[in-house]
Amino acid sequence: MLRWLGVALSYAQFLSSLHPLSGHFRAALGREGHLRGSVPVSAIAIYDTKLNNLCKFLNPEVESNPCLVMLLVLRAAAKIPGSVSISEDRLSIQRLNSYPPEIIQSLTEQQSSLPENILIEVIRIPYSAEKPVETLTLHISANGYYLDVIAAELGAPDASEVLVSRTVGKASSETRLYFWPPESYLLDLSKEPCARDACQFERSLNSRASYFSGQVIYGDAILASIGYSRRSLDLFYEDVSLRSYHRLLIYKIPSGIYKLSREAILAAELPVAFTTRSNWRGSFPREILCTFCRQHRLSEPVFDTLSDTMESSPDLPGSWKKLKVTESGKEEVNGGSFVVGSKEPMGSGGTFRCEVKIFSKSRDLIIQCSPKGSYKKQSDAIQNAALKILSWLSTYFNNPGMSSEKLASIGSELEIQFYPLFKEFVLCPSVHNNWKSIGTQAYGLLNYNCINEPNATLEDSVSSINIEGPGSEVTPSSGSLACISYSISLVAKDKDIRERLEGSEEFEFEIGTGAVIPCLELVVTRMCMGQSAHFKMDLPPQELILAVAGDSARTFSLLSSGCCILDYTISLLRVTEPLEDRMEQALFSPPLSKQRVEYALQHIKASCAASLVDFGCGSGSLLDSLLEYPTSLEKIVGVDISKKSLARAAKTLHSKLSTSSDVGSPSKGIKSALLYEGSITNFDSRLYGFDIGTCLEVIASPFNNELLNFYRVHS
Repeated sequence: MLRWLGVALSYAQFLSSLHPLSGHFRAALGREGHLRGSVPVSAIAIYDTKLNNLCKFLNPEVESNPCLVMLLVLRAAAKIPGSVSISEDRLSIQRLNSYPPEIIQSLTEQQSSLPENILIEVIRIPYSAEKPVETLTLHISANGYYLDVIAAELGAPDASEVLVSRTVGKASSETRLYFWPPESYLLDLSKEPCARDACQFERSLNSRASYFSGQVIYGDAILASIGYSRRSLDLFYEDVSLRSYHRLLIYKIPSGIYKLSREAILAAELPVAFTTRSNWRGSFPREILCTFCRQHRLSEPVFDTLSDTMESSPDLPGSWKKLKVTESGKEEVNGGSFVVGSKEPMGSGGTFRCEVKIFSKSRDLIIQCSPKGSYKKQSDAIQNAALKILSWLSTYFNNPGMSSEKLASIGSELEIQFYPLFKEFVLCPSVHNNWKSIGTQAYGLLNYNCINEPNATLEDSVSSINIEGPGSEVTPSSGSLACISYSISLVAKDKDIRERLEGSEEFEFEIGTGAVIPCLELVVTRMCMGQSAHFKMDLPPQELILAVAGDSARTFSLLSSGCCILDYTISLLRVTEPLEDRMEQALFSPPLSKQRVEYALQHIKASCAASLVDFGCGSGSLLDSLLEYPTSLEKIVGVDISKKSLARAAKTLHSKLSTSSDVGSPSKGIKSALLYEGSITNFDSRLYGFDIGTCLEVIASPFNNELLNFYRVHS
């Protein structure tokens, strides 16, 4: 397992290579005394990706226990003859023979872009949840070894006793947790750490650090972004501030991932509805769900799409085909295959449903969502199913102490089943229940200011609403897209002190979907385009404020005064009115247009009519629906003033009627289907004397009844 390292260390050129471990061996040559040239086993176990993956293959428990990696590395190193020296008492490895003097000299003469002394801001996370996290500044000399500095800060004898976590946050990040576990935990690595009595270390378990990394971490921990990479020989480092820490914490939560994607932590909320891709802003639900699973070390979610092709054989009317959505963007179909790529699957009136499953890393099913609702677009079915799971997960994270019965009840409403998942989020309650609520209300996690409360309650949460500017006829309504500029500041009530926290010159969101905090939407819906508003609100949890604060020290000082509020200033820049079908989707389920057609179909079937004329037939939605159900009709006619609409109607009717001779086809009784260009207000003798006439979604006219009588329509 470590044979390649022994070979690499035998070549002096390895020291000057762009490998993360070569940086550690270069830095180790600058250590003093018996530590000179020795590299901690923990560094080798973490910074060699191939070695780490092999350890996971040999023992999957390595994924959650960094100490197990050290055990495997030490065992492997003991089997390498004559190339490396192992110090089990110091938990370190070094090259058996010293490097030639000329190699050491060449490394000394290499130019570095780093300053002589490096100051790095890091975060200290005490193992006691009662103690707050705090910022520290590490002082690292250009010739020093950064792990020695971290070890000294943790109180460890040297770097060999410091364990290193995997990366925290985004995959490309170099942010890791460094910790010094209890001495007895490292005392005897001949034993499997998981076989020891874990109870003796329970008191020193660092729940916050363990929650971040998904690994068992004991004692105080330091969160730092520092290390060697394949991009440069120099040490890489970035400051980790309190703002960074709280953003990492928020990034573990579904609504937090969405807030960060919009760069609007205080203003945005994860929407409760997905209407159209064009109206959605920020990361899409599917992307958020995948990110959430990666953050919690779960398997990638599985999306199974069911397609109602409407082209199935007559003996299987309305049958569903199952499509499995793969990462490559292809669809696997039972009984055949078709490739989607970046386009929607094409079909004649087909609809889609999507089932989502989430598995643990050990492939145990923990969450399953099986919505019954169907959508015209496959992507809409996927996004809506993903959003259901995200909404349910948000409920859990907002209330970590919620009973299983209550969670099951909410899951039932969202068509979600869950299995023993609490072991996957075992540290969630201990971390999020400690969020500090400030102000007069008891806020929940990422769930402040009366979300889902009626307007009367919302108004109680907002004070001093002042709307200015000339009014206009353009006001936001449900389904419309509002664009605002806004600024949110932290204000001390009794002092003339203001700290700007968050703002945007242009921020778009869809009205009625819960895409912003309710109080903000309440004020916007009272405004007209061109107006500005100013109002105040109580404070959300302290963690949200610190996640947006540019100056953490100044902001924390203001918060400590205990008399702060949030001050909002917004301007309504523009309003994009929704298309009719978007508005209907937002207000009616099923859409109002579908309800009209179904109402007309009921009366048409009950009339036993043989002929029908549809005035203002448009694209033929009613006529198309008539061909899908058995009726007494033999002749149908559509009339519309728009040639473009008639062309679409002709295409649809031709497709349906071309298969009407099939056995079992509901449109088999239709002998004639005609389309005429014209208007209901211009008499046409060809439309005289039909059994039944319909006029759906046509602009109302006081003369409509007289016109229908003029055509002598029987009903």
